Amino acid sequence: MKRLWLFTVLLCFSLQTRAQFHELGAFLGAGNYIGDLGSSYFVFPENPAFGLVYKWNRTTRYSFRANAMIMNVKKSDYSPVDVARFNRRYRFENQIMEFSVGVEINYMDFNLHESEKTLAPYLFLGAGIVRYNLFYHKPNSLETIEYGKGGDLVIPAIVGIKSNISPFVILGLEIGARYTLSDNLDGSAPETEASIPNNLKFGNLQNNDWYVFTGLTISFTFGDLPCYCKE
Repeated sequence: MKRLWLFTVLLCFSLQTRAQFHELGAFLGAGNYIGDLGSSYFVFPENPAFGLVYKWNRTTRYSFRANAMIMNVKKSDYSPVDVARFNRRYRFENQIMEFSVGVEINYMDFNLHESEKTLAPYLFLGAGIVRYNLFYHKPNSLETIEYGKGGDLVIPAIVGIKSNISPFVILGLEIGARYTLSDNLDGSAPETEASIPNNLKFGNLQNNDWYVFTGLTISFTFGDLPCYCKE
C-alpha cells in the first residue's frame, strides 16, 4: 500500500512538473542607492544595473521568481540639495550583488495560452541576500580603505507591468525597492576591528540603507504549456 501511495505521489509530481511553463531572461536598467551619503532621491536611476530573472509560472495569477542582480554604485556628497552633506564631501564606489527569491503576483489573469497580447500589472515580494565591499572613509581625505566583503539580508518589493509580445517572449517594465539589513553599503558604519580606527561612523545610524532598480525585463519562455484547468 505504501509503495502504491509513493508511486502515485511521484507520478502526480512528474506530470505536474512537465506541465509547467518557465521563463528565463534578463534585466536591463539602472539603479540608485539611498543612505547616509549623497542625495536622498528615492528613485534616481544613475548607475547601470544588470541581472538574470527566472520564473516558474504556477497559475495565471502567480509565479515563483528568482533574481540575480548586480550594480556598481558611485555616489558623492557633491549635491546642492543637502548643504551639510555637500560640505562634508565624502564619496564612494561599491559593487552590489543580490540574489533573491519570492512570489510574483499578477493583478489580472496572464494566461500564456492566449494568442492575444495582454498587459498585466504585477507585484513581487521576496527575500534574499546582498553582497558588497566593506570599506571606511579615511578621515580628512577623499580616500576610502577597503577591508573585506560583507553580506546581509535584503527584502525586495517590485511593481511592474508586462506583456506577451509573442508566444515565446515576455517584455516587462518594473521598479523595485530593496530594504537591506545593513547600514554599511556606503561605509558609514564600519565594523570594529583592530586595524580600523575608532569613531569613523557617521550619518543616521538608526536607518538602514536602501537601493532601487528601475528597468526592463525580457524573458523567453520554454517547457510545456501549463494546464490552467479548473476542477
